[in-house]
Amino acid sequence: MHKTYKITLKGQVQGVGFRPFVFSLALKHGLFGEVYNNAVGVIVHLNASSKQLHDFINELLLNPPISSIIKSHQIEVIEFKVFLNFNIITSKKDTQLNIPLTPDFATCAACKTDLLNAENRRIHYPFTTCVNCGPRYAITTKFPFEREHTSLSNFSMCSNCQSEYENPKNRRFHSQTNSCPDCGVQLTLVDTSGNPYESSQQQLLQKVSDLLNRGHIVAIKNTNGYVLCCDANHEKAIKSLRHKKKRPTKPFALLYPDLKCIKSQFNVTEQEENALTSSVAPIVILPIQNEINNLKTELVAPNLKHLGVMLPSSALLCLLMDTYKKPIIATSGNTHGSAIHFANDEAARELKSIADYFLHHNLDIQFPQDDSVLKFSSEQQIIIRRSRGLAPNYLDIEIKDAEPILAMGAHLKSTFAYVPNHYIYVSQYFGNLDNYEVLTRFQSTITKYIDLFDCIPKTLLIDAHPQYQSSLIGKELSEKWNTKLTQIQHHKAHFASVLGEHDLFEADEAVLGVIWDGTGLGDDSNIWGGEFFSYHNHQMNRLTHFDYFDWIAGDKMAEEPRLSLLSLTSELHKQSIQHKFSDTEWTIYNKLLQNNTLKTSSVGRLFDAMASLLNLIDLSTYEGEAAMLLEQCALDYKEKNYIDFLECNSYNKVPSKTIIQQAFNALQNGTTKERIAASFIHTMAAAIICIVNKNQIKAIACSGGVFQNAFLLSRLKALTKNTSLMLKFNRKLSPNDENISFGQLMYYTHIKV
Repeated sequence: MHKTYKITLKGQVQGVGFRPFVFSLALKHGLFGEVYNNAVGVIVHLNASSKQLHDFINELLLNPPISSIIKSHQIEVIEFKVFLNFNIITSKKDTQLNIPLTPDFATCAACKTDLLNAENRRIHYPFTTCVNCGPRYAITTKFPFEREHTSLSNFSMCSNCQSEYENPKNRRFHSQTNSCPDCGVQLTLVDTSGNPYESSQQQLLQKVSDLLNRGHIVAIKNTNGYVLCCDANHEKAIKSLRHKKKRPTKPFALLYPDLKCIKSQFNVTEQEENALTSSVAPIVILPIQNEINNLKTELVAPNLKHLGVMLPSSALLCLLMDTYKKPIIATSGNTHGSAIHFANDEAARELKSIADYFLHHNLDIQFPQDDSVLKFSSEQQIIIRRSRGLAPNYLDIEIKDAEPILAMGAHLKSTFAYVPNHYIYVSQYFGNLDNYEVLTRFQSTITKYIDLFDCIPKTLLIDAHPQYQSSLIGKELSEKWNTKLTQIQHHKAHFASVLGEHDLFEADEAVLGVIWDGTGLGDDSNIWGGEFFSYHNHQMNRLTHFDYFDWIAGDKMAEEPRLSLLSLTSELHKQSIQHKFSDTEWTIYNKLLQNNTLKTSSVGRLFDAMASLLNLIDLSTYEGEAAMLLEQCALDYKEKNYIDFLECNSYNKVPSKTIIQQAFNALQNGTTKERIAASFIHTMAAAIICIVNKNQIKAIACSGGVFQNAFLLSRLKALTKNTSLMLKFNRKLSPNDENISFGQLMYYTHIKV
């Protein structure tokens, strides 16, 4: 006997070709009904017998669309309805939105084939997409996901595209981003004065290729924002880009034509290959094995032996790289410290001092994003920046019976986390909120989310640091909306982020939280950053920390590793570092030390001090530079004969100054700086084991920017191998301050305050 069934599918099921998939599946099984998107997911109405329903559901769940993520499904019998066929119908928004936001997907293999197929009408069309690929989040104006709810609503499909859209046998059946050269997005190439280069669309890309080859810098509008591009082997162009962007040493990312080209220059692991070729198409940091021909590696990544590489994420970049056929620098289209630009007029105005030419297009971007960045340590994925392709959903946890919450995150690597329904939305990376443009982008994106979900938070969560811009904005919004406002300490939020990622809040035994970063205001008003916490039964306590040392000169301490070294150096060795300062500086800074009252336990600054001690760097030009150079130096040590600088010490608090003292002694005894660097990081890992053993805790959860260090992770894994100890790291989120907003949310919903 046939009944009418209602099937509700939740998760990442909109903008991934789910409705056309259901349509084809229903036709295959000879079933009548309808499918549509609504505010909670995908709804299917089906007339079927119980066996037909069983077979249909089994196949649907076993082989869903490649980009979909089904989090739950529900089947119920409803009042019988007569259907004469099976139809895809217009989406319905009958309740508040309760769905994930579909991320952007890199160009799929089938669309790449279309781009270069002389018999395909989309040959060389830079905005080719289908149900499996293309921009989603970047062009969303509202939900449910329909063409009229995206920036593509400004482009009416031609008869050919409409025919594809309506043809169940076509890959573009109900593809909401469907377009072609006749009805789609158009490129324009202009110089800094706005003078256009008149040519066909295909010839424009050839012109860009010629410009790059001649050493010009071109700002290219990708589907997620602008990228600044130049030839990766043109010395003058790279130096010019560094000078104009005020980026003297920070490494640039490289865009390669294809995987074969990357493999010809790097030893790529299976994990790295899978990441590079995934729908995220992130920047993957790869070690340089040997000298790479036709690549100015020292200019691309000064003083480093690894490079960030990626494959084209869009049809536009696919076509450009197919034309150029060699790697180019592709770095975020912004001025120093600002947010990535995404609007044509804005980019032309703000980037004209950097770029020589602009390749614009006329598709509006709603949610601009930087490229995601990750690297691997052994089998551990480390997310450095979570953005395009990864943001904004966090699907591993569903929040139930919670009031709407907005967590404002941190300050330097800002994100926000928003819970307007049963899902968690962790925004893309924004950057340093000291920059006005970044701050404005951060605020405007929050406003867009509030409008998108039509939901004002009842609770706002902020960092305990009163001067963080995220905290100040949170207080303003709390007053505006009359909400509850809760402060959550920075490092406790870091710890809670790992507990949340690994579902450890209900763990039977205690968990040790090891939270190491550069800075964060502590409960005692000192600067924390080398913390050990315990968590059990919804309570979190600070167990111990690295010994305090003087925090001097405010923000300058984070910018000048020599200051950390000065603070940590004993009187016995002070004269050996005086050459790092002018006479005036030496007098002033030593006087500051004498009168200082602010203390820090920061492991980030301890890494800085070690980098300065080994004469790797005294003045940083970008955040994390000292730690990266120290890690590089450690990786250059090819032996395993590490020194534990704390081996003969018994301690409750990790003695920071002792570590530096022992490193001084090793250096004076002729130990190579490579061995000292490796031994320092080994000592840090060994200190964790020492605290673990003292407290008899088996589970270790590590977070904070220091744990972006792949060598530290590898030493920690080596020391815990063949033991009963359990290591947990951030895996879906970056260990740096990007996870603070999520951690604030986890702390608030799980910890007894």
